Amino acid sequence: MQTGLASERGEVTERLLEHYTRRANGPGLIIIEHSYVSKEGQLSQNQLGIHDDSLVVGLTKLVESVHKSEVPIAIQINHAGRLAGSKITGTPPVAPSPVPASEQAETPQELSAQGIKIIAERFAEGAGRAVRAGFDAVEIHGAHGFLLNQFLSPLANRRTDEYGKDLEGRMRFPLEIVRKVRAEVGNLPLLYRLGADDLRPDGLTLADSKKVAVRLASEGIDILDVSGGLSGSRPPGTKGEGYLVHLAEGIKSVVEIPVIAVGGIVTATFADSIVRDGRADLVAVGRAMLNDPDWAAKAIRSL
Repeated sequence: MQTGLASERGEVTERLLEHYTRRANGPGLIIIEHSYVSKEGQLSQNQLGIHDDSLVVGLTKLVESVHKSEVPIAIQINHAGRLAGSKITGTPPVAPSPVPASEQAETPQELSAQGIKIIAERFAEGAGRAVRAGFDAVEIHGAHGFLLNQFLSPLANRRTDEYGKDLEGRMRFPLEIVRKVRAEVGNLPLLYRLGADDLRPDGLTLADSKKVAVRLASEGIDILDVSGGLSGSRPPGTKGEGYLVHLAEGIKSVVEIPVIAVGGIVTATFADSIVRDGRADLVAVGRAMLNDPDWAAKAIRSL
């Protein structure tokens, strides 16, 4: 859950340190908010960064602080792609194709094959920094309309080269990043946040994402964290607790690795039922933990 508590340069601050330390009472795993791997991939001001070696010192302090509660900690690495803006980054946004996210958004520049390779290296470098900082796991963000999700979606990816045309081509870049990040993290658990359904006409579907999930697992992903696609983490029209759990359930039906369910989960009994009913293996609680830092500790007591 993005906090906006980092410094203008993406550094860990005392406020951000306190935020996560305060929430380290009870959860089985903390996944730190999405951190940009390169400057042109920054989404917003005061977003946490992992794009420079100078940031490792602060990230190490964050890990050590959470570890005092004996809770493992992962970090999510990301590139915003066309959702980034020149007002924040100082450069035009980049994307698989020059298709803006909305009528009001900037038109991104289409990435060249060389540009794609450079960003893949930036993901690998970010993962390497995460390892040096002592994180227990790394999660690659491929959901919520960010760059890797953009490559997978036929709505955002109109390329006719090897990185487009069909599902096989559209998944090429995410798979290349998985291989490079795996080489950096070694045996550490590697998660992938999969935007499993665009919920838009002619967009990425759950049926497509089942095929992608199988490939991600075969390339070394240990856990799939299943959420929304181009429509984001709270797609318009969705409501009720667990509004994205069906996506995790669908992905779980085709892979043998653990699957995380998400989507407006606010009660311990509902979270527990997801696992007990076999719909998913793990449950991510975001906004409820933002609202109540003691959510996990209370859930343990209530169950």
